[in-house]
Amino acid sequence: MTAAVQKKSKPVSGPLPKSASKPMQALESRVGLKMRHTRLLKGLTLKKLADLAECSESLLSRIENGSANPSIKTMHRVALALEMPVSGLFQEGGDADSSVVLRQGERPTVQAGQGKGHRLEALIPSRRGNLLSGYINDIEPGSGSEGVISHEGEEFGYVLDGEIELIVDEKKYQLRPGDSFYFRSERPHSYTNNRKKIARILWLNTPPTF
Repeated sequence: MTAAVQKKSKPVSGPLPKSASKPMQALESRVGLKMRHTRLLKGLTLKKLADLAECSESLLSRIENGSANPSIKTMHRVALALEMPVSGLFQEGGDADSSVVLRQGERPTVQAGQGKGHRLEALIPSRRGNLLSGYINDIEPGSGSEGVISHEGEEFGYVLDGEIELIVDEKKYQLRPGDSFYFRSERPHSYTNNRKKIARILWLNTPPTF
């Protein structure tokens, strides 16, 4: 499978223009195809994966059929159940020598969540053995992690534009452009865009659980 590519554009608060919707829809459907392919390779039924990921079977079925986008939290749960990083659901590793540079406008992207949600743009290819993953995370107003997340590793972020509320160990932080953050990923954490414009975050994880 080759990850679909969407040309990069400035974040906008309104809906995507019709001309941009087709490439995004194609990529969204590939997330479901990759999930289904990995599930079958591991010999898991849809019900078994739903049990492992603590998600509804009907939701996973819709994701696999391309009629629903997984939220950030759902992607975390599914990836954990499939023993892969979240990026493995929409990226291909490629040749070790072919991805030294990822050009602007040529990096793989994926939409997460329904309606208001996230647009994730991969900065680092998903490849077996990688120790680091990185994204530009565009978070729509009112969107966020949709609950508390906890997993192994470390996280670093830098706010490029907009604002988010980050909660780590139940302590709240309002982050603005130029602010950075770091925490161990085992600490319960969540985040929300509680303002009226898109927040744009440079987000790094190690190991690449995301």
